[in-house]
Amino acid sequence: MTDTKNLLLRLEPELADNLRAVAEVEGRTVSDIAREAIAELVEKRRRDKRFLRKLDDNVARHAELLRALRDG
Repeated sequence: MTDTKNLLLRLEPELADNLRAVAEVEGRTVSDIAREAIAELVEKRRRDKRFLRKLDDNVARHAELLRALRDG
């Protein structure tokens, strides 16, 4: 992975311990497990009709705000 961004992720201690345990059992890094989980969530949302409706609503709302800012 050549081009990455660092993120600070705050987890409850129990969740952090569980994440470390999964990584240890699978012989992978915590970062690798977290990346996989995040990628799966993003793909799941891309197929979720309710999420996509919310996304469309947000895009429309931001477009309106940007037009208002531009036009004064």
